[in-house]
Amino acid sequence: MTSYVFITGGVVSSLGKGITSACLGAILEARGLSISMIKLDPYLNVDPGTMSPFQHGEVFVTHDGTETDLDLGHYERFVRTTTGRNSNFTTGRIYESVIRKERRGEYLGATVQVIPHITDEIKQSVKRGAGDADICLVEIGGTVGDIESLPFLEAIRQMGIELGHDRVVYVHLTLVPYIATSSEIKTKPTQHSVKELRSIGIQPDILVCRSEQPLPVEQRKKIALFTNVREAAVISAYDADDLYKIPAMMHEQDLDDIVVKQLGLDLPEADLSEWEAIVEAKQNPQAEVDIAMVGKYMDLKDSYISLVEALQHGGIHTRTRVNIHFIESTDLESQGLDCLRDMDGLVVPGGFGDRGIEGKIDAVRFARESGVPYLGICLGMQVAVIEAARNLAGLEGAMSTEFNRTTPHPVVGLITEWQDASGDVEERDEESDLGGTMRLGAQQISLVEGSLAAMTYGSTTIEERHRHRYEVNNHYRERLEKAGLRFSGLSVDDLVEVVEIPGHPWYVASQFHPEFTSNPRDGHPLFSGFILATRMHKDGKLPRVAEA
Repeated sequence: MTSYVFITGGVVSSLGKGITSACLGAILEARGLSISMIKLDPYLNVDPGTMSPFQHGEVFVTHDGTETDLDLGHYERFVRTTTGRNSNFTTGRIYESVIRKERRGEYLGATVQVIPHITDEIKQSVKRGAGDADICLVEIGGTVGDIESLPFLEAIRQMGIELGHDRVVYVHLTLVPYIATSSEIKTKPTQHSVKELRSIGIQPDILVCRSEQPLPVEQRKKIALFTNVREAAVISAYDADDLYKIPAMMHEQDLDDIVVKQLGLDLPEADLSEWEAIVEAKQNPQAEVDIAMVGKYMDLKDSYISLVEALQHGGIHTRTRVNIHFIESTDLESQGLDCLRDMDGLVVPGGFGDRGIEGKIDAVRFARESGVPYLGICLGMQVAVIEAARNLAGLEGAMSTEFNRTTPHPVVGLITEWQDASGDVEERDEESDLGGTMRLGAQQISLVEGSLAAMTYGSTTIEERHRHRYEVNNHYRERLEKAGLRFSGLSVDDLVEVVEIPGHPWYVASQFHPEFTSNPRDGHPLFSGFILATRMHKDGKLPRVAEA
């Protein structure tokens, strides 16, 4: 039977519940347990797919094509689990399901209410998402005290009663601030947060206290006394200079022991050797490179969090310190490209809308002409095609119809039909809903034998995740190939997946999102290959464009 660990947060948002959940999952997995992970989000959106990156950060796409909260990316990077549709539930999705059932008459004429109907739907969703794992970790988004999260908190309270104390653990993450003007650590916010949680019937078993520095014994005792939590279960989650040190930090304070003892499990000690190796590799690099990431959501770094982490994974697996320089594409339009000249590599990530698109196109041209290693992802591939169309094929005004519907050369356009991962045909048009109508999830890709992509992956058949609405226009492929653009990867239904410039030292752009399948333990061949190329470029070991 599956046991459950519920992780809530208090005082303020953005304390790191997702990281805490993922790291606890990593330690429990290191003790031999199978882990499933769920995120419950209190907002009314059915999923985060239509939300602005500035508000919510990255949309993480699962293997089965579900658009989810970025915390699921943390889960997959720290735990060997594959999340999916049943790993992320929002208030909007829960209510949508209940209303559909009511319309079908499944409640037999009953008055449909938050309790029991909404809370029952939440509990059923959690159990469905848990699957047959030994332990399911469930993170509840938002902050205790918010009205939006009350149904979720009530549901997990009920599960504690129904399943018993030996199958449910409550973990509460709080902030313990340091007031510099008085040189004091304040425990009162944590006390009040636990009081709020207890007022709705949940007594936390473990407190994870976020702070700048390790929490002194005196403050831990005080928190334990006023919150009715054992002192040993007050965990100091102080600021770490590396995310991948956190599993060991929590293990040193016996967080996993507290959980497994409450659940009555007899397990071997955690083997954290993989995490120790990751930290050691990251702290002892043999080289250093500077990477320019040219995007349009740079004010919120969480907008590209999986990509940032994937580049760091490439650094870990090549013993390279990766310094990422975040460059707003609109700045290139107004200030020029001088900021790119000292970079060892260039990345253009995904995005939507026309703001900053010309800056991205200029960045791609700079990489192509200067011989700087280039990695384009999603929109980064589409702008590579647009740049090649304009400057190699001479197609003046070439553009994507996403940005200019009257372009004389629509080298990228809206495709109306495509096959999903199961082989079913999906359709869309200009009038389709924005939510859930993109090409989503993992799909098989064939790489051309001998291409840079195939050599980098070490295979001619790969599977990667997608999230996009526009595709390369196949009517232009022959003209673009004659001009020097190589289409080295295609989907099963003949859509362009990878492009290269054969005369360039290292130039790969993909329609898919390889960052979603990268993790620190295994890395990802595309990112490792890119980082190695930037090192060689920096050392002058890559051929110049004219010599290639």
